[in-house]
Amino acid sequence: MNIRQYREYDLDRMIEIWNEVVEEGIAFPQEDLLTPETGKEFFGSQTYSAVAEEDGRIYGLYILHPNNVGRCGHICNASYAVSSDSRGKHIGEKLVMDCLEQARAHGYGVLQFNAVVESNVHARHLYERLGFTQLGTIPKGFRMKDGHYENICPYYHSL
Repeated sequence: MNIRQYREYDLDRMIEIWNEVVEEGIAFPQEDLLTPETGKEFFGSQTYSAVAEEDGRIYGLYILHPNNVGRCGHICNASYAVSSDSRGKHIGEKLVMDCLEQARAHGYGVLQFNAVVESNVHARHLYERLGFTQLGTIPKGFRMKDGHYENICPYYHSL
């Protein structure tokens, strides 16, 4: 599995994977789906966007961008998406590890996740195994697709 910076010809598959996670409604806060136009702008506006690719097929992606500005501009944020038919193959781990390297290379000092849904135990175990620290719990911080609220757990990793 190769993790590399995305290229414009990857956009259709990236948008497909991103929208799949948005439609599931259990991990990303976004509700609007990306179109070819908004997807190109969205992925192009990030500090860094990468894909997990093997044999010409894209299995997942991540985006890296500032979490804040000014005096907090050294803190970045990231989101990860793996296609549903590729989960359980440790692609997410490869994406997170590459993201940590890219965050350092782009001059960030901290990678922070603002809204990891508490029931997303696979992601939480991965983050903790890779050295992320949970900052606490925000009760009912995430509205699931079915309308009920779940706790969110912010995490950070010093770079």
